[in-house]
Amino acid sequence: MIAQKSILRIPKWIALMFMMTLALALGAHGDEAATALQATADSAVESVTEAAPLAYDAFMESPPAAMFTVNNLWILISAALVFIMHLGFASVESGLTQSKNTVNILFKNVFIVCMGLLTYALWGFNAMYPGEFNGFLALGAPIPNAMDAGDMAANMTGAYANYTYWSDFIFQAMFAATAATIVSGAVAERIKLNSFMVAGTLLVMFIYPITGSWEWGGGWLNGVLSGGDESKEFIDFAGSSLVHAFGGFAALAAVLVLGPRKGKYGPDGSIRPILGHSMPLATIGVFMLFLGWFGFNGGSVLSADPAGVSLVFVTTGIAAAAGGMSSMLASWMLSKKPDLSMVLNGILAGLVGITAGADSMGPWSAVIVGAIAGVIVVFSIIFIDRIKIDDPVGAISVHGVCGVWGTLAVGIFGGGAFLSQLIGTLSVSAFAFLSSLAIFSVVKVTMGLRVSAEEEFGGLDVGEHGQEAYPDFSPTSR
Repeated sequence: MIAQKSILRIPKWIALMFMMTLALALGAHGDEAATALQATADSAVESVTEAAPLAYDAFMESPPAAMFTVNNLWILISAALVFIMHLGFASVESGLTQSKNTVNILFKNVFIVCMGLLTYALWGFNAMYPGEFNGFLALGAPIPNAMDAGDMAANMTGAYANYTYWSDFIFQAMFAATAATIVSGAVAERIKLNSFMVAGTLLVMFIYPITGSWEWGGGWLNGVLSGGDESKEFIDFAGSSLVHAFGGFAALAAVLVLGPRKGKYGPDGSIRPILGHSMPLATIGVFMLFLGWFGFNGGSVLSADPAGVSLVFVTTGIAAAAGGMSSMLASWMLSKKPDLSMVLNGILAGLVGITAGADSMGPWSAVIVGAIAGVIVVFSIIFIDRIKIDDPVGAISVHGVCGVWGTLAVGIFGGGAFLSQLIGTLSVSAFAFLSSLAIFSVVKVTMGLRVSAEEEFGGLDVGEHGQEAYPDFSPTSR
């Protein structure tokens, strides 16, 4: 154990506390002076740590510990909110599909969370945040089982964004499983469970960290693309492309390999709607996702900075509302009926759309981004259905198409370079599509991908699991 050293004198403590207090007070009003003072405080803490790393107990008695504790707590609360999103996904997917497949949908979502956390700990986290690497591909490694006092001290300061290594891991791990969840909804009601589990594990463990490292891990999208010019860097604040477009285009590839549900498209080219069994459940799911998104985007500030977090909350909420309203109007005009499922997807589209630029846009720009996303998702869902790509929950449109739009919107409303945004989102989407296409194709050849026609007709709950979600209710007509 490293001996603790008293390396801060009382006058430094008082000066540092004063600077941080003043920074927070001014930061609540978004004053540029607050940012400068906070940077000075962080620099002071970093220089102290470099001189002689503090052990945890000593650090927690120093003035920077107060802000460190608040930042760290907010990251952990945000991780919990992102975890709640998985309940939202499970509810939306099961609500928008047939009752005879409910257990199967729920089982897949339970598996995804468990698998995602373990594989991210085993490989993904260190592959996504490798430190120094070639900018394109890094090998993963298990997270440490323990950290020595020096490493812990280094992870408690401004050099590590003022939160611990463990908080960083659990927050990012909650993001990782989302990619497979998006795919789960798109391939619902006809994929073999074991085949999905294998393909989903490969996608989350190995493919998702690669594109994540390109930007968030300091890879080529973060540096090479801009040529060192920060004004030309690719920007994806919380993952419109790195999480949502990735999942959406991985889902597109999986659906193309899998094919549509039986009876969805007639031989004469007609489209037969296959209705979901519970709109209340789908609505609850969307509201759970809405709630969780405040952690998804708000936690991506990576601190409890008052100005930053409050702005992100406003842009996130207002974009979602605009997406819901615009999808409501667009679908109502097209179908002559108010369509709840379209409105629900419009809210999600607004959330996906604002995710890339939630920290860099004002509220009214966020309204525009969300409203456009709400219209896009309506036309995208209709178009994808017409070209006979069967996506039961609209995941390809919500996450894939609107993820691309949200990333490009940063180049229009958020101060980003449009060309860099275009190159970045196309690169992530294409890599996700091609990787997923390869994975699901290999799984199809080796394990088989679809359940039998009889099992699909009878329902995956009984065929795959031997149990029903609603055993006391008579089955509805197909």
